Amino acid sequence: MKNKTLPFLTSLFFLFVFFNPLFAQQSGAERNSPDGPPTGPSAASPSWGWGSEWEEDEFLNYGEGSGLTVTGTRKTSQQMEVIDKEEIEKRAAADLGVLLEEVIDAGITSYGGYGNQTSINIRGFDSSRIAFLIDGVPANSPKSGEFDVSKIDLSRVERIEIIYGASDAKFNVTGALGGVINIITKKKRAEGLSFGFGFSNLSYMPGVYNKNGGSLGERRYEDLADSQNVYFNVGAGFKKIKAELSLKSTRAANHYLYKDYYGFARRKQSNEVLDFGAGLSLLWAEPNLDVNSTTDVYGAARNYPVTGTAEGAARAEDFSLKETLIFNAPKLFGGNLSTEGSISYTYEKGVYGVISSNSGHYLNAVNRWAVSFSPEITLRFGADLRAVGVDSTEDGKRGGADGGVYVTGEFEWPNGFGAQASVKAAGDSRSQGAVIPKIGLLWRPVENITVKNNYFRGFKFPDFDDLYYRSPDGLYVGNPELLPEDALGADAGLDFTMQGRAFTFEGSVSFYAQYTEDSIHWVKQGARWRPENIGEAFFAGVDLRPSFTLYFESGPFTQIKLGASCQAQYSRLLNGGLVLEDGLHIPYSPAWIGGLHAEVRWETGSFNAGAHIESERFADTLNLMPLSPYCLLTLTLNQNIGKNWTVFAVLRNALNSLYTSFAEYPMPGVNLTAGFRARFGE
Repeated sequence: MKNKTLPFLTSLFFLFVFFNPLFAQQSGAERNSPDGPPTGPSAASPSWGWGSEWEEDEFLNYGEGSGLTVTGTRKTSQQMEVIDKEEIEKRAAADLGVLLEEVIDAGITSYGGYGNQTSINIRGFDSSRIAFLIDGVPANSPKSGEFDVSKIDLSRVERIEIIYGASDAKFNVTGALGGVINIITKKKRAEGLSFGFGFSNLSYMPGVYNKNGGSLGERRYEDLADSQNVYFNVGAGFKKIKAELSLKSTRAANHYLYKDYYGFARRKQSNEVLDFGAGLSLLWAEPNLDVNSTTDVYGAARNYPVTGTAEGAARAEDFSLKETLIFNAPKLFGGNLSTEGSISYTYEKGVYGVISSNSGHYLNAVNRWAVSFSPEITLRFGADLRAVGVDSTEDGKRGGADGGVYVTGEFEWPNGFGAQASVKAAGDSRSQGAVIPKIGLLWRPVENITVKNNYFRGFKFPDFDDLYYRSPDGLYVGNPELLPEDALGADAGLDFTMQGRAFTFEGSVSFYAQYTEDSIHWVKQGARWRPENIGEAFFAGVDLRPSFTLYFESGPFTQIKLGASCQAQYSRLLNGGLVLEDGLHIPYSPAWIGGLHAEVRWETGSFNAGAHIESERFADTLNLMPLSPYCLLTLTLNQNIGKNWTVFAVLRNALNSLYTSFAEYPMPGVNLTAGFRARFGE
């Protein structure tokens, strides 16, 4: 990799100087933790530890050391957060993007309301550079590299695990430059019948608006019933067989008011969405072998506005069918050897307007093994393969494949020291490849403090669209000569917890730096746009997430939690001879993101107030198109009625901030979601 040495060594020096005093201390006897509070900390808290410290929960748990992805993710040397089912339900989010924005203050870039293209940003990297997994199985589109948040039925999700940074040695997924988001849907199911259902309605405030031509439009009170979401789940458990059927559908008109460039009130139109999803999961369980089959179907009809403010639209229809087979054998040869494997096939078809269509066949295969030589030493190894075939009206039939093999060693020493070293060899059908090393270090000087440190290489093959895409008008064309994106980086962090009889104070802080070259961006060449390896960039930042929880044994409240997050990032473009002093920011990468959260719980419900704040961003590489800072205030109320019913109300963007997260695409103002959910038999 060219021109990387100075930024990378600078980042290593910074991390070493900051953390050297911590490592210079001698660890004494570990303190006994004080008595804990009546109930433990909430879901999105830091996790830490090594070796046999597994989270004992309701998820399928195949024993210590197995490292299987359908269990809770092994606690790693990376910064990590967990969102559990209770938190997911309380948020009543329209999709995964909204949920991550509200809970972990992830950056979101969206083209509008529900069903529009949405990208999640972690540490300056968008969804195509974050590895999305569903039960440990890669889920990014092999064609575009993106992840469609609308396809995720949040009522089926049991837990979401977010691992920050490209140093993932747990899943070893190629392309995870910004991190890993693992969406877990598998759960132990007791024998018997269970079912649940829910409904919600989203309302926008009606108002007078300006129509094209200068006339005024009257208040449209149907905007009070702009969007509806409904879901239904039913499960049956027998001695060896478990089954679950899930259905969900959303109708979104996306008719909300906004202000145009001249300050006139407009009403968003031609942006309607109707989608439907269904999933069937079958689990066959033997004492040392589980086989799980999951079938997912998703269909959507969308109107896409020609521009963010246009009244005319292009019609789009999408359909996908995905079949995933996962097997787990956790205790072979006396329990020292374990393995898991998965194979998934996806068929997708899209029709855009009347002149463009494409269909794709995608195959993902993963096999992972773990050998435990002793409680202190574990060896992991595995392989993955991804194949893609696309047939489009513009470019005919094309195909390709990529994959790799890896080996990881995990070690523990006395006095709380641990290390994880991994190397992966990756290649693709175009004869491009790389060796990808990673190392993670961990030190636990006392029981409630953990120091983490990682050094890594990040690597990502070009997406299929970047290589071969061709628009119907021929103005957008792919580039088959693209090189993979390549990066070097390091991070260091600290997790801490302090518990008393009536409180918990916990949090994490992480410092990171990463240099990327050959980053792929679409650029205009004459009348055409095509992707090029023009991007070189340097990222450095700090991520601080403290929280304080106070518990009550009597009175109307059971607990009060206060939390904050601060993500400050220094990002600079270095392509085309640019240097750090030129001061050009990475497009859509804010200098900082802040969050403030307060939650009050009582025995039968909760109230949550959260503010998400983003600084100025830029929509272009020359930083000539600034996007204004904004603050989103969300107020959420949940109230249980009896044992099985819950009603909720969510006021989003309560301050009615007028903003765009993607250039020229206005986002919704204040809106109210109200609904109910019910669950029986669990």
